[in-house]
Amino acid sequence: MPARGLINLNKPAGVSSRRAIDPIKRLARPAKVGHAGTLDPLADGVLVVCVGAATRLTEYVGRMPKQYTGTFLLGRSSPTEDVEGEVSELADPPAPTLNRIVAAKKQFIGRIDQRPPAFSAIKVAGRRAYELARRGQDVQLPTRPVSIYGIEVKRYEYPELVLEIECGGGTYIRSLGRDLAESLGTAAVMSALTRTAIGGFRIEQSVDPSVLNDRNWTDWLLPPLSAVENLARVRLSPGEAARVRNGQSLENRGGEHYKLPAVTPGIPGGNSTEENCVAEIAALDPEGRLVAILSDDGEGRLRPKRVF
Repeated sequence: MPARGLINLNKPAGVSSRRAIDPIKRLARPAKVGHAGTLDPLADGVLVVCVGAATRLTEYVGRMPKQYTGTFLLGRSSPTEDVEGEVSELADPPAPTLNRIVAAKKQFIGRIDQRPPAFSAIKVAGRRAYELARRGQDVQLPTRPVSIYGIEVKRYEYPELVLEIECGGGTYIRSLGRDLAESLGTAAVMSALTRTAIGGFRIEQSVDPSVLNDRNWTDWLLPPLSAVENLARVRLSPGEAARVRNGQSLENRGGEHYKLPAVTPGIPGGNSTEENCVAEIAALDPEGRLVAILSDDGEGRLRPKRVF
């Protein structure tokens, strides 16, 4: 059977996410390899790599809540909002107290509107925003909603501020630091970022890409089911599993339809996001392996959305 599954990779700082997964691409060839949730070169930490059929599960990993440890330098600014850009120190900036920071961070918890950084991969008229910004164009991206579940001050000794953040997908941590600093009458640049978790993929169980080789890399493959840990599950009979694999919807079992869970969007551990509020269920074969993702077809039946 071709290799398939997910690898909890500990991306090192100083390389792009694409470069970090190159060793796995070489080892897994000819299987397709991708990753969920890009990390900037400055950042390190959890990068979930999807191999083979599991590449169809990247959006589900992307829905999982993420945890970060971000380090910021107050009283400084840069066009990239981090130390990779040209950093300028403010003239006589205020040095906010810890109590002021703790009070100010509360306004950024919940569903908030965030303006992404100009130096980002968001497309503007078909071009990446960072490409336009590098050419000196004034890039003003519109705000968009993001979910911040928690912000904790881990350490503060001016000008260095270290925050632990739990958030939903699409959140720019450097922009969160920027906005928090602006609310305190100053500015900030991000000097370091570590992603400590994506859902159940935690940095303590991650693997450094340098230790992977042709003899051990498959030992780090996690089952595709780990990408949909927050979905409700149903175990199918052999006949039901065969029908699902052929793209057929499930018939009633025992006179009752399979029950889809109630969906609460925008919460950690939920099985949907605000942008995708369709209830889904993970269908397993008799051995407990992921067969498909099912969704309601509107007529009380469950139709395969993705088949594995």
